[in-house]
Amino acid sequence: MLRMAETPRITVANFFEAGQSLLELEWEANADKAVGREIVEVALNRPGLALAGFQRYFAYRRIQVLGLAEMAYMSSLRPEERQKRYRILRNIPAAVLSRSRHMPVSVRKSAVELGIPVMRTHLVTGHFMNAATVLLQNMASPRIRAAGTMIEINGMGVLLEGEPGIGKSEIALALIKRGHSLVADDTTILARDSTGAIQGAAVEITREHMEIRGLGIIHVPRLFGVSSIRGGMRLNLIIRMIKPTADDEEIDRTGLDTTTRNVLGIEIPLVTVPVAAGRDLTNVVEVAALNQRLKQMGYDSARELDERLKTVLARKEP
Repeated sequence: MLRMAETPRITVANFFEAGQSLLELEWEANADKAVGREIVEVALNRPGLALAGFQRYFAYRRIQVLGLAEMAYMSSLRPEERQKRYRILRNIPAAVLSRSRHMPVSVRKSAVELGIPVMRTHLVTGHFMNAATVLLQNMASPRIRAAGTMIEINGMGVLLEGEPGIGKSEIALALIKRGHSLVADDTTILARDSTGAIQGAAVEITREHMEIRGLGIIHVPRLFGVSSIRGGMRLNLIIRMIKPTADDEEIDRTGLDTTTRNVLGIEIPLVTVPVAAGRDLTNVVEVAALNQRLKQMGYDSARELDERLKTVLARKEP
């Protein structure tokens, strides 16, 4: 079951936390001002023209990146003029200095007075802007909450969904014991990244934990090791678990009928698996993931057998 898509609110603190390692970020000034400072426009801007005096069309809602050209220009000004020019950036969400540069004393004074969070990166300006743009787009992409458990099976992200108590967590636990990894239990956050893929992750507060009926809450990596957890995973397959009825026509016995589920505009393969006493659903789910991987590689077992049968029947016709 998928809930309505929501667009996350991104603050400067969120951006720093997400990009600290990837973008090699460090705080230069006003780290304490970053928590409630929202990034309205998911893009970056180089404020060279604004610092030179042309403020029309200045994209002040974006994170401002000061590279070699901006810093060289600011260094050519007198300290008083430099401080005055920097005050043009008073309404921006944050600033980033590239190439590990530090702010001049006069500029730092203005930043402290205006409460502008300032970060520093070791990357060159172009590389930083490319990587930061992708990161911001991924952070701002619409996301939904799916009621289901997500597992990584041999490189395939599989979402198990079904009514409460049907056995999703128990199947996931058995798969973890076989060497596969948990992504999220009970509730999975799904988001579309910049490449168009659907990425799944756990809700932060329940990350690394599972609820097993009769046992309660368990901490997965402490029981099975750090390899039993994945922070995020691309969604490749949805397995819907149902209790079959006598007149149920939803279950495909051949595999020829391709069913998909639209998730944030992307069609994800959907397999319906009946739950019945005595069925080893752990094996079924594992094989379903492996079979989907074969299909992505261009091999479809059901269609191959269907073509073989058609060929045999055609030979017997007069």
